[in-house]
Parts: sequence; structure tokens; C-alpha cells
Amino acid sequence: MNGFVDIYTLIFLVLAVVIFFKLRGVLGQRTGNERPPFDPFTRRKASEPDASADDKVIPLPRRANDDVAPAPAGATADDQRIAAIAPAGTPLATALGQIMAADRNFDPQQFIDGARTAYEMIVTSFARGDQKTLKPLLGREVYDGFVSAIGDRESRGETVEFNFVGFEKVEMVDAALKGGTAQVSVKFVSKLISATRDKAGEVVDGDPVHIADVTDIWTFARDVGSRDPNWLLVATETVE
Repeated sequence: MNGFVDIYTLIFLVLAVVIFFKLRGVLGQRTGNERPPFDPFTRRKASEPDASADDKVIPLPRRANDDVAPAPAGATADDQRIAAIAPAGTPLATALGQIMAADRNFDPQQFIDGARTAYEMIVTSFARGDQKTLKPLLGREVYDGFVSAIGDRESRGETVEFNFVGFEKVEMVDAALKGGTAQVSVKFVSKLISATRDKAGEVVDGDPVHIADVTDIWTFARDVGSRDPNWLLVATETVE
């Protein structure tokens, strides 16, 4: 496990931010199958109308193994780590086994923990227009899409008020090893408060009070043969 700590420390020294979680190098190479990037702060559906920033409950995130059966007797350590994420024999479990065989430093639960931190970091940085923090975390196509959205927003004189409330659930939903590139897709069910204001301070999108229920599927990729431990966010999808 010391290897993971070294990786997290190196990444956050480069990013020069103060964090309280160890983030495994999130986010590797483009795969050529990326979905179009999206603006994280549009088309959000507000939840219950009486929710507010001053009266909200932050739910504890469900762990990835809440609904997964334990590994069978005699299972190896790798099998047990995989079983905490996906039932034995499923396509996801098979793919995770392939990735772990190709990258001995890969641990599914550590990856989910890192992806959880990466999600909050990325959406918060986007709201702030912090391109410097975003760049080492995103694949080229996703980064270009985010930068374009930030530029359009700034050209209109718009600002974003943003508050990350918490996660309802974070789970791995797909994985694959294609050639030398590992891909892992994670489903995030989160609660955000976000509002975009124009030059006059009027809300033009979102809501500054209501909590929005958001479901995203993000895909991270990494060249498992590379000495660079970083995974890159290469595709995003918002589930309506």
C-alpha cells in the first residue's frame, strides 16, 4: 500500500492544492472512443423544493461493496478485492482481473476512492474556471470541451455559484483492457447546488438554493505500460 501513498503525494504536490484524501493518480490516454464532453452545470433537475443550502443533509456515501456478494472460499487476495466491487464471473469482474494482471498497482477500491475525490475536484475546478487544476486530470478532448465552456461563460460575463453537497452512491459500472489501455467507468450519484448568473447578477441557469440530484458516468483511462501513474478522464455522460 505504500506505493499508493507515494503516487497520491506526487500528484498533489504537482497540483499544489491542500487536500485531505489520498488520490491515486487519476486519470491516461485517449482511447478514440470518447463521448462528447459536457458542461457539469447545465440541465440539472432540482430536488425537493424546500431544500436549501442552509438546511441540507449530506448523506454518507455507500461503499462499492454494499450490494456485492463476498468472494467464495479459497479465493485469492485479488479475487477478494474484485469481489468487493463486482460478483465473480461477471464481465466487470473479468475485466478488473485483466487490468490487475496488467497493472499490479491497480486496486479497485482504491481506484473508486480516488475517482470520488477526482469528481469533486474536477466539478469544483470547473465552477471556478480553474484550467490549471483541470489540465493534468483530463484527456485532451474533455479538457478542450471544458475550456471551451469556461471561455464561453466568461465571454458572457457569467459566474457560477457552486456547492458540492455529497454523494448518494459511487460505483464502478464498466471496465475494459483494450490493447495496453485500461478503461474504467464510474457512476456518480451526487447532490450539487449550482447557479449561473449573468452580468446583472440574474440567475440564467440552475438554482442558488435547491439541491440538484445529478447522475454522471465518467470514464477514466490509462496506458498500463506507461511509467506515468496518472489516469485521465476521457469521457463523460450525464444520465437524465
